[in-house]
Amino acid sequence: MPARTVLVTGDGSAAVAAATALHSARQGRRTLLLAADDPHRTVDDLLDTRLTAEPVPYGDTGGLLAVLRIDEQAALRSALDHLGGRLAPALDLLGAEPLDAEELTPLPGVRQFALLRALRAADADTVVVAAPAPAELLAVLALPEQLERYLARLLPEQRQAARALRPLLAAVAGVPMPADWLFEARTAASGALADARAVIDAPGTSVRLVVDADAHGTGELRRIRAGLALYGRRLDAVVVHRALPAAAAGSADPWLAARAGRQQEQLAALAAELGGVPLLTAPWPEVALEDVADALYRDGEPGPGAAPEPWVEDRLAEEGLLVWHLALPGADRAGLELVRRGDELVVGTGAYRRILALPAALRRCTVSGAGLAGGVLSVRFAPDPALWPAPRA
Repeated sequence: MPARTVLVTGDGSAAVAAATALHSARQGRRTLLLAADDPHRTVDDLLDTRLTAEPVPYGDTGGLLAVLRIDEQAALRSALDHLGGRLAPALDLLGAEPLDAEELTPLPGVRQFALLRALRAADADTVVVAAPAPAELLAVLALPEQLERYLARLLPEQRQAARALRPLLAAVAGVPMPADWLFEARTAASGALADARAVIDAPGTSVRLVVDADAHGTGELRRIRAGLALYGRRLDAVVVHRALPAAAAGSADPWLAARAGRQQEQLAALAAELGGVPLLTAPWPEVALEDVADALYRDGEPGPGAAPEPWVEDRLAEEGLLVWHLALPGADRAGLELVRRGDELVVGTGAYRRILALPAALRRCTVSGAGLAGGVLSVRFAPDPALWPAPRA
């Protein structure tokens, strides 16, 4: 079976991630559970195990399930150790003393890089991540693509070909040229980003969203789905946790019956909103992880699904147009941003924004209109006569 990476996010993600990892191990797969956003050690309490930065076997799984915490401190120390030798001359020049390892505390943004680092290093058939909240997780998943773009603009690969000419260029231009270590750092960073992106973009990587049975809202769900689709991420399922059993609607207790009835109505509305995305329920009150796993995956675990990628429809013969489509389920017309920037299209939905390269054919076209219908953004392109090949006589 192909490798799977399941990023579990949302309210109640710790319990669902732990149950998912346990289910995977019980299916005979080597499984790793990563606690990525767990400052209060909720996963530790669920497993009755103190997680560390080193994987430790868990439970009666024959060694198939290992658990660990993502170590932000180690990630920061590794980054600074890598840069220490490069920064030492500058620190000496300024008279500054480098920080000792004991003085280091995680900085804003370190957690995102620590998660990417852990995903690159994970070695298992199934990796289950108790991930950060949806907004932060989306920022993490978008980070490699964004940083690769910045590196390509600020320090293009082509500049490395001019290394041998740097002394001459420095003499002619009268300004110092970048040192070798800068190009080496750029190469190393590109490699690390490519490795992280390979895991994120892999066919077996998906997001599993957890919502509260009583507190979820369809508006928030739509915005999260639109953000995931914009970045090309697979939503394999939505899990409703703390769900009352359907039989509770017939309880003699009027308060319990009313609450269960409201939940059933909300679940029906949620299923209609999701379309073909599986809707799973985790029971309430809280029960053993084995029981949660059985309740969630009694009919099997959902597959990763297909990644939402743009596609082009050829309407040249009928309308003289090429139409670029991108599925954005849940997107709101009022929150859409669309800008043509040279050979790229800047697409935004709500708080999320992505720059997408246009296919070669569309680069020779002008935008003639756009629309959002049925959860699909469609941008119409008309061939530019100055750039489009002339028809043969």
